[in-house]
Amino acid sequence: MPRTPFSSPSSSSAITTNSSPSIRSLLVLVALVNLAWSLYQLPLNRVIERRLCRDFYLGADPSAIGHDGSVPEELCKLDGIQQDLGSMLGLMETGWVAGDFVMTIPLVLLADRYGHARVLRLNLVPRVLVLCWTLAVGYFDHALPLPALALGPLSSVLGGDCVFNSIVYSLVSSATHDDVQRATFFGQVNAVSAIFAAQLGPALASGTMSILLWLPLCAGVVLLLAAVPVISGLPASNTGSHRRQHDQESIAPLLPQDLPYRPDPTLSITSLKESISGRISSVFKVMTSYPPNFTLLLASFFFTSLASSDTKLMAQYISKRYGWKFTSVGYLLSGKAVFNFFLLYLIIPTILRRRRSQSSPLSSFQSRRLSDPDVFAIQDHKVADGYNISYAQTCLIFSVLGVVAIAMASTIWTLVPSLLLYAMGIALPMFTYSLLKSPSLLPDPSGPEIRAAGDATVVVSEAQIFSIVMLVKTVGLLVGAPTMAALWVQGVKVGGWALGLPYFLSAAYYALAMFVLSRIKL
Repeated sequence: MPRTPFSSPSSSSAITTNSSPSIRSLLVLVALVNLAWSLYQLPLNRVIERRLCRDFYLGADPSAIGHDGSVPEELCKLDGIQQDLGSMLGLMETGWVAGDFVMTIPLVLLADRYGHARVLRLNLVPRVLVLCWTLAVGYFDHALPLPALALGPLSSVLGGDCVFNSIVYSLVSSATHDDVQRATFFGQVNAVSAIFAAQLGPALASGTMSILLWLPLCAGVVLLLAAVPVISGLPASNTGSHRRQHDQESIAPLLPQDLPYRPDPTLSITSLKESISGRISSVFKVMTSYPPNFTLLLASFFFTSLASSDTKLMAQYISKRYGWKFTSVGYLLSGKAVFNFFLLYLIIPTILRRRRSQSSPLSSFQSRRLSDPDVFAIQDHKVADGYNISYAQTCLIFSVLGVVAIAMASTIWTLVPSLLLYAMGIALPMFTYSLLKSPSLLPDPSGPEIRAAGDATVVVSEAQIFSIVMLVKTVGLLVGAPTMAALWVQGVKVGGWALGLPYFLSAAYYALAMFVLSRIKL
């Protein structure tokens, strides 16, 4: 069993025990980053709407503009303003995802050469820049034009969500070899994200916005700066002599390559181009040479990423359709996230532990009857994979029903139960990420190695698998962001039921993901 930054050479339980402090440090990092980014999302809507609204009333009705140059938010829900707001948000989200996707492989090369800690710190830079630039454009509204705001997300060329999530999820995956414990760790990461990004974040943003619009942006910068010492404390960020004590698995590159990993002491332009092209070709070779089950799981990640692109529109959707202020929307979304927390952190782990305790006696009885332990191990994995696929499909059913209900909710009182129904599917990543370590989806270790063109072997580690998944999800977001924004603009033009068009499309994507998962053969 290979050692990782979170593992030890002892049993699975010992690994779990020793990994707890590291998991806690990782959860703190995830909490800080998600909370800071959540403090940016809600004020961004109001900053853009405020500028668009003032520009509109300068020509339509200057008397609506107050002495401080602002317009009451209730007057800013007109169709033309909301269409421009949706287009601007879609453009900015596409720019952020595009920059992140284009620079993922170059940043992975930097992570392989300089260590994950430096790349994690680098990922904080564009987030700080985006928050500061939004503050500058919003505050100095007479000096900086509103379209200049779209330049901020382009700073994601310095790092975005793809590499950050690749490192986080690969470390979580390496924390334990127990299927249930691994799913629990994934649930904890998702629960922390739900608490700080969807629960505490919107509520804190709403509370601070009611005092001063720029206050949540300033708080986000402070939180991101506080994440720097947390990164330094992660075991995976160690370099030097301590890092060289780990084996090949712990320092393997984040994306596969045709040749064994040999860090290049010089990073010239020529070697960088060769490395990038080699990593790209290796990613495609892994995706095509792995079993069909792996390709099907990647397809499910792609469709769910497409479907989840509608979440960026949720605040604007509620504000426009029901005439709510953005501060009130934040409190509503926080209330929904309370349910997410109990589901991910308490209810689902309890169900998983109960399932394991109920299946343990049977597994023990079967193991005594099987003469070949490997046969039992294969059967045990298939049972666990079957549970994961079944639970994932259940989450997708809730997601389909939830987004359809949101799209059809004509009043706020029908929207609230719809949001809770949608929240029932929030546990999906717990099970789909756990499937990534399934023997049913990976090549047989006793069989022939995965070969690239010629005789070179594609070296693949857990971290590389998660990096490929994050690339696929980023492609989904890259397609979904402009698609959802365009549908929203058209929905605002038509009005009525058409406001829910992005959510009807999300339901179709979730249904496709459910169909793809059903094709996985164990």
